[in-house]
Order: sequence, then structure tokens, then C-alpha cells
Amino acid sequence: MPSQTCRIRRAIMTLNLLLDLDDTLLFSNMESFIPAYFQALSETLQDLVSPEIMLQALMGGTKRMLGKIDPEHSLKEIFDNYFYTKIGFHHEELQKKINDFYDDIFPKLSYLTKQRPEAIVFVKWAFDQGYRIIIATNPLFPLKAIQHRLRWAGLSPEDYPYTLISSYENFHFTKENISYFPEILGKLGWPDDPVVMVGNDLKMDIEPAMKAGLPVFWVKDETIFKDERGNIPQGQISEVRAWLEAVPNGSLQHSIQQPTALVATLRSIPAVLEGIVITLNEDELGYRTSSEEWSIKEVICHLRDVEVEVNIPRIQKILSIDNPFVAGEITDPWVTERNYAGQNGLEALQGYIKARKETINLTSNLILEWDRPVRHSIFGASTLLELVGVMVGHDKAHIRQIHQTIVQLRR
Repeated sequence: MPSQTCRIRRAIMTLNLLLDLDDTLLFSNMESFIPAYFQALSETLQDLVSPEIMLQALMGGTKRMLGKIDPEHSLKEIFDNYFYTKIGFHHEELQKKINDFYDDIFPKLSYLTKQRPEAIVFVKWAFDQGYRIIIATNPLFPLKAIQHRLRWAGLSPEDYPYTLISSYENFHFTKENISYFPEILGKLGWPDDPVVMVGNDLKMDIEPAMKAGLPVFWVKDETIFKDERGNIPQGQISEVRAWLEAVPNGSLQHSIQQPTALVATLRSIPAVLEGIVITLNEDELGYRTSSEEWSIKEVICHLRDVEVEVNIPRIQKILSIDNPFVAGEITDPWVTERNYAGQNGLEALQGYIKARKETINLTSNLILEWDRPVRHSIFGASTLLELVGVMVGHDKAHIRQIHQTIVQLRR
């Protein structure tokens, strides 16, 4: 039983529960499933594309998704650009056939998987607690395919209102890039609530999530996994509930104290913003919830100019000068002085992404430099690591602001 303190905390806070799918919620033999999946899709299109070319296109497109580190463009865009060029067709020409495949043929592959009854029990319990449930599966599949696989698991999206399902349409990174994990948090609006990643794969779920600063629970099947990592919470899927009931909420927070987590979050933020902006028109980007609040467009213009005129020069100064002095900047007046409301939202986003990529290039390969000292007019004696952490905190606050605006906009 949780302590009285834990029960009180859970009454006022929820948990963001990230759940892997394959071999966590659904037994999946991917070594058998992927070839069968590729073969079925090839057969569907064999009257138009030879199976050999189709296989090359599928494997090549998948490889490019797995290797993607650029925060710009969704995984689907990267896959489609390679896949359709390789097979010599436009997306629109094959869309009906591919939709029919996922509606009629793909569901027949369910025989290659097996339900985990204990996983169904756990997910039902988690929903009863009011947790936000995120299906954190490697986003290499279209949403339709993932929804089918959830049905095979006995966890149909029609019956379970998942907060988010990661798919290749709505994500910019696969699990091979640890920015995948903060991208999830950004899509949720960077909630302050506790978070935990639950998965079975040490190399794809647990270690990457830990590097990204997330608490984890490693779902282990002792007949398969022999590796003992006593410092990682672990057990059967049926044991996750007891662990969650016992662990203090304060220990389940996303942390950016380590450079790997900090850089992963830096990289995820432009991906999150792009995912938001492409769904909105200029009128929606310019919408204000009140006369005192900034619009989404104004927030993005602000982030762009702060990145270009404050963040990048500050990092460059700290890296080139021993213990420099940096002054705090007052940037809020720029929103009116520079007429952010009259600027183009998409162009502002592109400017921000370009600038953030420069920041990522400056920080991605640092090791000892993170401890370089700096004197700040407000924070006093500090380090590069601490000031970049402040930058990320600033970004997260504005993503929360944007998320709240979208909630109001959709009402």
C-alpha cells in the first residue's frame, strides 16, 4: 500500500506512463513479423512494383528513419521521400492500395503475435488510477498498423483512451535517438507530473530513456534475460503496479541534470514545435487567449530571436573565454517592438529551427566543457551546463504556454 503522503500526492497529480508495445504489452516475434509484413505489402503492390524493388525501398526507408537525427521533418516524410522515389510512384497514386492493405491484409498478421493477459490487467488498473497512458512504441509503423497491434494485444484504442500513440506520422525520432523520449513529453505539453518509461528492451527502452533523463521500469522475462542490473527497477509486467504504488512521486521526474538528457531535450524542442505548427493555419497561430497573453506565433518569434541573439552568442562566449561575465537580457518587449504579430508563423518556425540546429552543433560533442565557469548577472557563479539547463527550462515553459493556447483554441 502507498503511504498516506503518496496517496495525497496521487490525488492531486497524475502519472505519465510510457508503455512499450512489443514484448511488453504484446508478445511479438519481430524476426518473424517484419519479413511477413514486408512480404504481404510487396504482394499487395506486386502488379505495380517488383518484390525486389519493394523490399529495397522498404528497407532503405526504414534505415533512414532509424538513422534520423535532424529535428526537422517527420519520420513519415523521411520514409516517403526515399520509398516513393525508389519505387517510381507518387504517394497519391498508391494511397488507396496502401490504405486497403492496412485495413484488410495487415490484420491477418495477428497470428504472429500473442496477448499478455497480465499486461491487460495492468493497463486496466492504470487507467482506473487516472494515469495518462502513452504507447511509446518505436514509431516505425503508420498509426493504423499500431492501432491494429493494440487490438491484437486486447488493448484496443476504441476501448482505451490513450493520451498519445507514437507513430511515424507524428514523430521525428525513433528510439535509436534518445530525443524520442523528450519529444513525447513535449507533445504532452511538458507536464510537471511524474513520468516513467516501462519496457522490456534494455537497449531500446531502458538505457535510452535513462540517458534522456526519464525514470524507468525494466519488464523482464527471466527465461530470456540473464543480465542483472540491480540499480534498475525491474520485474514482471504484473509487478509494475506494486512498484508504482510504493515509489514516491518525487523520484519519478524527468531530469536534465546530465548532458545527454540536456542535449536530447534541446534537439526535441524544434521537433515538438514543428509538429504543432504544421497543424495550424496563420489565424490559429495568431490567436491570443487574452490581450495579455502571447499568441503561438509570437512565442515562436520570441524563441527564434532569443536563440539567435542570446543563447548562441552566450554559449560561444562561454566556450571561448575563461569565466566570462554574461548579462541577463530583457527580451519580452521585443514582442511589440518587433511586431511579432505581423510576422509569418511558418517562417518564424523555420528561423528558430535553423538557429536551434546551430545550438545543437555547439553542444552535441562537449565533454569537459560543460563545467566551464561563467558569471551571470542574475544567477551569479554558474556553469555552461547550468545555463543551458535554464535555456531548456525557458523553452519548456513556452511549450506549456503553447499547449494551453491550443486547448483554448480547440474548445
